[in-house]
Amino acid sequence: MTDSNDKTNQTTDSELLQRHLDGDPTAFETLIKRYQHELFGFLARFTGNHALADDVFQETFLQLHLSAATFDQKKRLKPWLFTISANKARDALRSRSRRQMASLDANIAGGDSDNADYASLMPADIPTPEAIAANKETRQIVQELVNELPENLRMVLMLCYFHDFPYKEIADVLEIPLGTVKSRLHTAVKQFQKLWEANAE
Repeated sequence: MTDSNDKTNQTTDSELLQRHLDGDPTAFETLIKRYQHELFGFLARFTGNHALADDVFQETFLQLHLSAATFDQKKRLKPWLFTISANKARDALRSRSRRQMASLDANIAGGDSDNADYASLMPADIPTPEAIAANKETRQIVQELVNELPENLRMVLMLCYFHDFPYKEIADVLEIPLGTVKSRLHTAVKQFQKLWEANAE
């Protein structure tokens, strides 16, 4: 007999969103739980404040609820969700009028296995997301260095390196051309490498 949790895990985002629109009271909660870890981790790192990240997380799903009927269910929900959260996070940071250091205490979460291969961009001496997650000291160092990057480079690097988004989906999330994503990512990697090497010295 198939476990009910297995059935829930096999349900697509679009199916859950449609069930929510059809009045299923559990569907939206399932969507929240599905993305809670990864999306909150992204927001905590980007905003530098767990309380602010929690506020933006809740605002993101409120916006999803309000806009659910307009979502094109032929597309993937995840990039749309990150688009909403990225915009709201940027607005929240601007309203605070200062940059804050993000926290990497939340575990690193990956994306889909068929994403574009960005790992080859990173030099061999740069720690992998798994190594960062496993080492508290490394997490702190990496976050301090990432926080020194300009916002546009920091956002691209986080979506690609920490969340395994392919280039096309990063372009959709940030609403920029695909070529801009690639150029920003290369610039971000080079700047991060310089900061990493300077720190090692």
